[in-house]
Amino acid sequence: MTGTAGTSRTTGTAGTAGTPTGRQGPLTGVKVVELAGIGPGPFAAMLLADLGADVVRVDRPGGGGLAVNPQYDITNRNKRSVLVDLKSPDGPDRVLDLVERADILIEGYRPGVAERLGVGPDACKARNPRLVYGRMTGWGQQGPLAQSAGHDIAYIAITGTLGMIGNPDEPPAIPANLVGDYAGGSLYLVVGVLAALQHARVTGEGQVVDAAIVDGTAHLSAMIHGMMAAGGWQDRRGANLLDGGCPFYGTYETADGGYMAVGALEQQFYDEFVEMLGIKDQAPARKDLAAWGDLKAAIAAQFKTRTRDEWTRLFEGSDACVAPVLSLREAPGHPHLAARGTFVEHSGITQPAPAPRFSATPGSVRTAPAQPGADTAEVADDWDVPSLAQDRTKTQDRTKTQDRTKTEDRKKDDA
Repeated sequence: MTGTAGTSRTTGTAGTAGTPTGRQGPLTGVKVVELAGIGPGPFAAMLLADLGADVVRVDRPGGGGLAVNPQYDITNRNKRSVLVDLKSPDGPDRVLDLVERADILIEGYRPGVAERLGVGPDACKARNPRLVYGRMTGWGQQGPLAQSAGHDIAYIAITGTLGMIGNPDEPPAIPANLVGDYAGGSLYLVVGVLAALQHARVTGEGQVVDAAIVDGTAHLSAMIHGMMAAGGWQDRRGANLLDGGCPFYGTYETADGGYMAVGALEQQFYDEFVEMLGIKDQAPARKDLAAWGDLKAAIAAQFKTRTRDEWTRLFEGSDACVAPVLSLREAPGHPHLAARGTFVEHSGITQPAPAPRFSATPGSVRTAPAQPGADTAEVADDWDVPSLAQDRTKTQDRTKTQDRTKTEDRKKDDA
């Protein structure tokens, strides 16, 4: 069996056949207001929506900051969208009408912007004392850099996390935006707002959750800091057990230009690895750190003798802790992931299924990415906020007026 064999995909809930398309999951009944943004805020709201929360995204006229077709923005799946112009005189009141009925609010503005728009924590608390107000930023609400612009790469840079990833003789390797935006940001925001929601339900008291990517990313490195304090981790790249410095924990090129990932840390797994690889007799002792260079060279030379798929078949089902390195397009077809339904196909898009899984209240991909403003009337009715529908009409009228003005200006220019 090769690393790319298998093409079956599941539609809907991962590992749950015949799941109804209606709202379900452990967060069913939880209402979330998401003030439209980019990156970690939308991903956090998607995770809540995947688990059954009713997430209403407040989009602004004119769209967001990324030039991505909303049809393919998976982070907006399972949500509904309303269109509100927060800069209009009655815009903040429309959002506060939603807040009054919500359990959680998520915003990702720079510190102070939500306050200036009239939807900051104090204004929201006045309408709903039980509200959990989640703030997603890179630098946090306080500190010398709080008002500075930034992106994932800068946030993980100052935490020391970026500096520990990559080869020692090369620049640090950039892990997309997974370590900062999503691991250090979105996931910590979700943990924070759910913990605060539990507190609010017990005490009736809401609170503000300050989820800063720098804080979350630093927290992710807790074990490494402990190892460094104990003398078991060097503060440099490619010299440690888990950063590619160890010859039996890394990646190796194959004969066809593919790669295999090796993680044979424990002695019994290592023994099986070197035996199946075919270097048991000539491999230097694994605990001889001075010989790690020679051991890595021996492993690399052996992996170059076969293709990725040949090595995959050889190690399949063993305890050698070896796996093929697949591309994003290849991953959904891996037999194990296909069997589990780790990826699903919905609305013509192959995408990761909701995670984690629940035995009694499974999450699911229920709807395609929300289109800006498409659900305004429905949400106005479901949440009993008739002002939303009124605001939509006003917004549409303003948009039509702006379009007419632009058309007239173009005609004048043409003349």
